[in-house]
This record gives sequence, C-alpha cells and structure tokens, in this order.
Amino acid sequence: MGVTEAGVIRLHGSDNVVIALADLPKGAAVEGIALPAPVPRGHKIATRAIARGENVLRYGQIIGQATTDVAAGAHIHSHNLGMAPHSDDYAIGAECTPLPPLEPKTFMGYHRADGQVGTRNYIGILTSVNCSGSVARFIAEAAEKDPVLNSMPNMDGIVPIVHQTGCGMSGVNEGYQTLMRTLKGYARNANFGGILLVGLGCEVMQVPDLVGQGRLRPDGNFRYMTIQGTGGTRATIAKALEVLREMAEVASQTPRAPAPVSKLVIGLQCGGSDGYSGITANPALGHASDLLVRMGGTTILSETPEIYGAEHLLTRRAVSREVGEKLIDRIRWWEDYTARNEGEMDNNPSPGNKKGGLTTILEKSLGAVAKGGTAPLSGVYKFAEPVTTPGFVYMDSPGYDPCSVTGQIASGATMIVFTTGRGSVSGYKPSPCIKLATNSEMYARMAEDMDINCGDILTEGVSIEKKGEEILDRIIAVASGQKSLSEELGFGGAEFVPWQIGAVM
Repeated sequence: MGVTEAGVIRLHGSDNVVIALADLPKGAAVEGIALPAPVPRGHKIATRAIARGENVLRYGQIIGQATTDVAAGAHIHSHNLGMAPHSDDYAIGAECTPLPPLEPKTFMGYHRADGQVGTRNYIGILTSVNCSGSVARFIAEAAEKDPVLNSMPNMDGIVPIVHQTGCGMSGVNEGYQTLMRTLKGYARNANFGGILLVGLGCEVMQVPDLVGQGRLRPDGNFRYMTIQGTGGTRATIAKALEVLREMAEVASQTPRAPAPVSKLVIGLQCGGSDGYSGITANPALGHASDLLVRMGGTTILSETPEIYGAEHLLTRRAVSREVGEKLIDRIRWWEDYTARNEGEMDNNPSPGNKKGGLTTILEKSLGAVAKGGTAPLSGVYKFAEPVTTPGFVYMDSPGYDPCSVTGQIASGATMIVFTTGRGSVSGYKPSPCIKLATNSEMYARMAEDMDINCGDILTEGVSIEKKGEEILDRIIAVASGQKSLSEELGFGGAEFVPWQIGAVM
C-alpha cells in the first residue's frame, strides 16, 4: 500500500507529498519538518520545497503543478496546486497481463431464458416518457395493496421506473438513441422477471419503436400499453393490475438456484470521494474486481470525466488496439462535449471532494481507476450499450453517480458496489448496491448506510487483499438474496436518471 509514519502515509517512493491520516496541528512533525499551519486529514503535505511550475506527484503519478513556490511542510491544495498538461502516452496494450484463473464460487440467483442470471426478481413498470410517470407510480401503489400480487412467492416487488425525458427532443439524434438503449437495456436486465411498458401515446419516444419487431425480452414476459389508448388514468391502472397479476404468475415460477459467479455483472462506482478513496476502498474494490474476473465474472468501470488524466493506465491494459482506441475516442468526445458546453474537464472535483482532500481531476482520477484492479481491459462500450465481453470492461458515462449507474444497469449490471468517503446515500432498483466507506470516522457516523468499512485498512492494518476478499464475500451474499443497507432503507425509487444529451425542445 504505502509507508506510514506518525500520522501520514507516503503512497509511492517518488512522491513529493504525503497524506495526513488525522487532523494535524501547526508544529506537528512530518518527516522531520514542523508543519507551518494545520493540515486536515486526507489532505496533502509537501515533503520538500516544490518550485512554481514543478510537478506534484502522488501514487508516483503527476496530479498537477505547483502554481506558486511551495515550502517543505506546506499544505498542498487548491491555493497552490493546479492542473498539469494532459498526458497522451497511451502505450496501448503495453501492460496487458492476463490474470491466472480461479475456480469460480457460486451464488443463488434467478436463471433467465437467455442464459443471464439475476440477483433480484422484480417486475418493472417502465415508462417511455415523463408524462406516464405518475400513472406508473399509481399502478405500483395499487399493486402494493393487491392481495394476489402480495402473495406471489420468489418476488422482490414491483418497481416503477420513472424519468424526466422521452419527449421535447429530437427523434433521430444521439440523445434519442442513448435513451432508446437505456430503456431497452432496463427491459432486458436479468434482475427483472417481467416488464410492463407504459407510455402516454403521443410522445417522441414511441412505444412501438421501443418494442420493435422482435421480442424485447427473451422470456416473453413483457406487456405494453398507452394511457391514451387504454382510456385514461383509472382505466390504465385497472388494466395494468390485471396484466401484472398475469406477469407475476410467470415471474414467481422462477426460484433461486445455484449459479457460478461468472454470471455476475458488477458495476464499479464511487461518489463523494475523499483523500482516502484511492488508498483504501478503491484499491480494495479493485482487488475484489480482479478476483471476480479471475472467476469468469464481469465488472464495469465508468464515469469518464473521473478517469480523465488517468486513462493511460487503462489503455496500457487494453487487450487490443481497437479496445484502447475506443477509450481514447470517448476521451476526445468528452473534451469536445465539455468545450461546446463552456465547461472543462478539470471542473469535476466537487466541493465535497475538495473538502476531503482531492484537488485536481488528475488526482481524483488516479484514485478512481483503482476500482478497476489490474485485470486486462477487455472491452469499451457506449452508455447503456449491452456488455457482451466477460472480464473487466469500461462503459462511457458522466461522473454523476445516478446517471452513471443507470447506464451500467442498462448495460447489464446486476449489482453495484459503490465506494464513498464523504458518505453517499443511494440505491438503484433493480440492482442492489453495496456501499464501501473509505474511512472509519465516516463509517461510524453513517453506519446504517455503509455496508463495509474500508477505513480499517489504515486504522487497523487490514491488507488490501483481505478487504477485497471481504468485499467479494459480501457481493456473493447480496447476490444470493441478503439485502444491502440501501435496500433495507428503501432506496431505489428515485435514482433512474437517463443521460440527456442534446437540446430539450
């Protein structure tokens, strides 16, 4: 991991900063230097004088350049650290080393007609447009009170999937195609035992276009209706309840059964990151990802603005030039996209990130990519594009967590594992979400929301490998039906956030 010394940790021998493990007062000794001012925990301290324009290194990588002369022992943050030139030393495939396989473990999942295996068995009420959202919620509320539906075995519930778009948009552009992929991806996710699609009738995202010519679900447990065609709100609710009873009868016939973990598809996420994210939870999740990949499973890394500046660490692991070039293409797309919208990629670190000790996007990204472990990068996908390649893959998405997770679930993720330093609270039906705390202080403060504490890597000396094994064990338990804490709290009803690209008209 790194070398610790009296309240700080050095992450790499070439670093010219160390990280505070606790709030350090003025005068505290760090590597023989008396601190000239207090430094908050998780923040950086210069271990030697750094000249203006000189690179600042953490993890043995450049995280920025000093914007002024920095004295030894000084607190390094936004006041004296800025962005460095973006490296394009991609060296595609230079460090692509296959990991040795492991005998796969098993979990208890729901086997689907197309060979996928779900971790949950929901029926989804999917909406084509925001205009049908309230009716979808009314249907779900009525279903909760229905004695027939409540008596069905092997079911996790009926969940409305409501969003803010579907009309007032072009019907031919990238935004339309992205929403189409997202809705179809949810309809096919293995955590749904059936889907009822509800539209208004006159929207741009037409129900017949979504349904298409073939079967949207291989098991055929799919129905659709429009509010206008069915006769209004009350008629739609009544008809939907009839249909849901039929669908639940089919879905409830699928009990949990053993499956190899090679059938798991795990979305890797981080949100509310802090200075400890890249030291504890992210590398521990990366080790769990490697274990799962070695057993034949699939893990999905995303959040393109949050790997910016560290993408060279991924391209070097690409299994082919085509895979590496796909990732570079997405980086270039984002540079153009943010410029067109009067933004810049270094704007990403949030106020919470900065309070937790992260300064530049380069620093944040280097910690974020640690969630992906060391496995070869076997595929790169657009937002909500079906993931068909096993192993460690990348799916393009914004850094905004609910939106990114929405894309991962549409791509096939049947579980989300989410690291957080500040304390993110969220859930993502139909896929359960496991929360990993980066530090023990936040874990103690928010224990009802955090499934696993990774702060003990620093406070108790638990190894990254041991913590990764603990995370994998929890993944298997939750995949087999144990509820995550966000599920216990009832999260998941408001976090479906399709990526809106293009003008709202």
